[in-house]
Amino acid sequence: MPSLFRRKSEEPASSVAVTESESEVSQKGHTPSKRDLGQKTPKRVIAGRRVPEPPAANRREAAKRLREKQRQERVEAREGMANGDERYLLARDKGPVRKLVRDIVDSRRTIGTFFFGTTFLVMLVGFNRNLNPQIYIAANALFFVMLLATVVDGILISRTVKKLVRQRFPDAKDRMGSLYLYAVMRSISFRFIRNPKPQVKIGEAI
Repeated sequence: MPSLFRRKSEEPASSVAVTESESEVSQKGHTPSKRDLGQKTPKRVIAGRRVPEPPAANRREAAKRLREKQRQERVEAREGMANGDERYLLARDKGPVRKLVRDIVDSRRTIGTFFFGTTFLVMLVGFNRNLNPQIYIAANALFFVMLLATVVDGILISRTVKKLVRQRFPDAKDRMGSLYLYAVMRSISFRFIRNPKPQVKIGEAI
């Protein structure tokens, strides 16, 4: 019997203190919390998550938020497409093969960029009936020369496209005809209006 009394008296003081604190709190009429027991609750840290917006107060505010969200998405998509982000590109521009074709065209000066300027000049001359007939002849001759030069330049670009695509992507499923057309159409557009924007400089090695 003495040994039993001795074991009870040797219980840890900490457990007795916790029991006393719990009994005191329970007498107050509520369940003890971690704060009541002297324990601190760690703060929840959310990293990399966007804080949810509070609900809209009315329909007008909800519509305003929707318009703003759609505007931001359009701006993001436009910037992503211009920078060549695969997530925002059109189907015709997606893939490493198409990117290679764009780089081939953008790394060189193309005669096709001057073709539209020549065409516009010829049209202005044609609308003016008071000019010397020799000017009409010269303008038409210039148009046909630029047209022939553009065709030759397109053939040279197509040959380069065929060579590099077969070297770097021998298993590519893209049809060469579609790649040629893709390259030629890009080569006859002005550099500053090309979309996606050029990612290489003129003369840069591909």
